[in-house]
Amino acid sequence: MKSLLASGLLALLVATPALSQTPATRDPAQIQAGTYAVDPNHTQVGWRVSHMGFSNYAGGFSDVSGTLDLQPKNPAAAKLTIKIPVASVTTTSAKLTDELKGDQWLDAAKYPDITFVSTKVAPEGKDKAKVTGNLTLHGVTKPVTLDVTLIGAGVNPLSKKVTVGFDATGTVKRSEFGVKTYVPLIGDDLHLTIAGAFERQD
Repeated sequence: MKSLLASGLLALLVATPALSQTPATRDPAQIQAGTYAVDPNHTQVGWRVSHMGFSNYAGGFSDVSGTLDLQPKNPAAAKLTIKIPVASVTTTSAKLTDELKGDQWLDAAKYPDITFVSTKVAPEGKDKAKVTGNLTLHGVTKPVTLDVTLIGAGVNPLSKKVTVGFDATGTVKRSEFGVKTYVPLIGDDLHLTIAGAFERQD
């Protein structure tokens, strides 16, 4: 039995050496230009608000879609669009999750999507940029600037697809988008984070 187990482990290690290596690069010069689509299985959108000043309460969204037009030699020409289904909102409380979908909060029935469409990309060094765009939330559209950092790019060793990933952060006043329930008891500052993975479209 021990011999069989050892043989199996050895075979596994021999068969998967490439997967143990990091395939990504942070060198923008090595990133392939083109149109990339959101990989919804590996993209996360998170949010956080102050809960009565006692804690920072966090949740998330899923099933994100969107595109990224990327020109590494001219990063300022990049264009980004993101669509987030409001009904995908989730928290650790089923009751609160249902409330957030209702008309006192995000009103998923009336405003089914949150969208972000970039209007300007301002590179800041080799792997960072400020991306300004129009955020539409709860039926209201306002300009928002996100701080974006390149995480890595390369060929995904499992899917074999050229992939690029970024982290983006930003803060908006939810009351300015018409989501005013319990302000200021529940914080007005809505902190957003996007961990985005994009796959190149051939």
